[in-house]
Amino acid sequence: MSNLPELKRMLSEESVMNNLKAMLGSKAQGFATSVLSVVNNNRLLQNASPISIYTSAMVAASLDLPVNPNLGFAALVPYGGTCQFQIMTRGITQLAIRSGQYQRINNSIVYEGQLVSENPFTGDYEFDFKAKNSDTVIGYVAYFRTVSGFEKYLYMTKEEVEKHGKKYSKTYNNGVWKNDFDSMALKTVLKLLLSKFGVLSIEMQRAIRFDQASIKGDINKIEDIDELDTEYIDNEPEVVIDEKKKKETASKFKDFDEDAKIVDENK
Repeated sequence: MSNLPELKRMLSEESVMNNLKAMLGSKAQGFATSVLSVVNNNRLLQNASPISIYTSAMVAASLDLPVNPNLGFAALVPYGGTCQFQIMTRGITQLAIRSGQYQRINNSIVYEGQLVSENPFTGDYEFDFKAKNSDTVIGYVAYFRTVSGFEKYLYMTKEEVEKHGKKYSKTYNNGVWKNDFDSMALKTVLKLLLSKFGVLSIEMQRAIRFDQASIKGDINKIEDIDELDTEYIDNEPEVVIDEKKKKETASKFKDFDEDAKIVDENK
């Protein structure tokens, strides 16, 4: 049974419209209409819980990002009977620009022949984008320069991105990763770069926190958004290392033992 009637009722409530108007002003009604349109055009979203669609949509509204996936800013993604908020590449870039902290920000596909040299330790890379000699994709790169002059690259090989996608997304083989790998790869490398080295505004922190999450909690006022709980149901749990077994294995091999000591000393 479609959830559209219930979702339409929720979005038409006075308290909800007041919150949307507080965040979006005159764009509030158009945003609510776009949410209903997105759900109406997605059979799987019609089977997702209305409250999960509502909370995901409210997060997007708090960031002033449209949820029409064709625009490339944010999306409402169905997964396992619920709805996830998903930031997209243009959305990440938009939030970075709004922060006023970045002079330049970009990401790109890297083809065979374009990577001239790399030093993963220092993070220095040299690219020649005119030197493309085939259509073979070898990796993806993201770059930013802040207004203060600090700049940083993050380059990931195609194999590294594939490994990341398989580890963190259960829908890797039948979702967006399969249908549009390049867009997910470009988003991944940009998001990881900014998460680790970027200057993050409150909006950017919120977007990263809620990205690909099932969002739980009640929204009675705008301030409630940052108090919502998140469940990353699309992500595999992190591997927990058994330190005892690690030491037992390391003791059998001198080289492994020495490596373990170095790792421990650098913790």
